[in-house]
Amino acid sequence: MSLLLAASPNIRAEDNPYSTSYQVQNQGNLHSLQNNPEPTLLSGTRREEDKIKMLEDGYDLMGFSSFEAGEIDATQALDHGRNIQADRILVYMKKAGGASPSSRMEVIKEAVKKGQMLTEKDVAAAPANYRYYATYWAKLPRPLLGIHVIKLVPQKSDPADDKQAMPVASQGVRVIAVIHDSAAEKGGVQRGDQLLSINREKVEDAAKLSSLVRKYSGKSIKLQLEREGEPLTLDVQL
Repeated sequence: MSLLLAASPNIRAEDNPYSTSYQVQNQGNLHSLQNNPEPTLLSGTRREEDKIKMLEDGYDLMGFSSFEAGEIDATQALDHGRNIQADRILVYMKKAGGASPSSRMEVIKEAVKKGQMLTEKDVAAAPANYRYYATYWAKLPRPLLGIHVIKLVPQKSDPADDKQAMPVASQGVRVIAVIHDSAAEKGGVQRGDQLLSINREKVEDAAKLSSLVRKYSGKSIKLQLEREGEPLTLDVQL
């Protein structure tokens, strides 16, 4: 990720594709903890890697914009970020269409060979089209535990034979990110760990995890995990 510096043109929301294509990802009315924040505009590189880094830095995803268009000023994403009170915006742009110079040259050569007349429109460069994607992030309050997890889904015992395969129960939740300087990081939790229980109380999903963390707030807890198939117990101070 790299910083983008630009002045915002103050485009109306109804004319801003970053606004009109925006989809909310977090249903909890997530927004910046600051009043009237000035979002940081960044150029994204690899979406999945950027996502993990943002989670580890203590941000959560508010939503995203996705559309295809000609050249659009990235500062329009900044305008939308201000409107929804985001702290950080990651913008991605990838060329989607438009004839390349080499392909246009081939058309011209073929026309000359056949003695065809070419108009100015024939030789003009076709406008390039781009795919735009932007993610909007809000800084979270300091967490009690400091992990992001996904629920594990049952897997079949023999994926090659759907008719005879039996579901294999998947216990716990998978840790996909550990927030820097959090209780979890200090206690030794790592990305990829499988969290099974807290103080012997099973963790079936993110909601149960949140409930148990609130229950033991301010106390020392024991996390029962699996790491690379091996059982592991960690002591963590909330």
